[in-house]
Amino acid sequence: MRNKTDRYKQNRESRNVLEEGKPLFETIKGKWNTGFFDDDLPLVVELGCGRGEYSVGLAERFSEKNFIGVDIKGDRIWKGSQRAQALGLTNVGFLRTQIQMIDNFFEAGEVSAIWITFPDPRPKDRDEKRRLTSPRFLDMYKAMLKKDGWVYFKTDSTPLFQYTLDLLREKYAIKDMEYTFDLYQSDLWEEHYGIKTKYELIFTEKGETIKYMKFRFV
Repeated sequence: MRNKTDRYKQNRESRNVLEEGKPLFETIKGKWNTGFFDDDLPLVVELGCGRGEYSVGLAERFSEKNFIGVDIKGDRIWKGSQRAQALGLTNVGFLRTQIQMIDNFFEAGEVSAIWITFPDPRPKDRDEKRRLTSPRFLDMYKAMLKKDGWVYFKTDSTPLFQYTLDLLREKYAIKDMEYTFDLYQSDLWEEHYGIKTKYELIFTEKGETIKYMKFRFV
């Protein structure tokens, strides 16, 4: 408990973490590149970022973009925040909030790309609305994204991946979709720069294949 308390305290003091209680938390919508980051750059959002492996890893590789990792778990965000600070990265930050509240923090057309990395598959039918690729969330993503903005989705769950694929084909106008049920055996692997999350490592060690898709809304 003491360890978590210290981490939460550091989050409150860290410039690269935005959470309830900080002045910008209520006013940041539409102002990420003027109120939070130092440079006005394309904004990339990772949902369910966990320890921030993707957000930090991408920020290391793409200094010409700003990255925001979103998660509700403060102790996980702390890990990403501290790593970013240790690396001296100023183009990555973290937002602590529930993802179902995400439209409170990003203006329409403010985001250039969205990453959804290993979300809870929510396999029960009654939990469909809580899946991060359900219509409820996809509609929010579409509103947040700039015209021709990308959505990237990675999961170990075949049922969630198939659900998402079917939903996009049946209910949405999309373009430029590419997907694979086995990322490591696909040419699309080159787009991931060797970045792996904690859960990705766990799943691959168990023999699970990693599913991946990218697409843009029309």
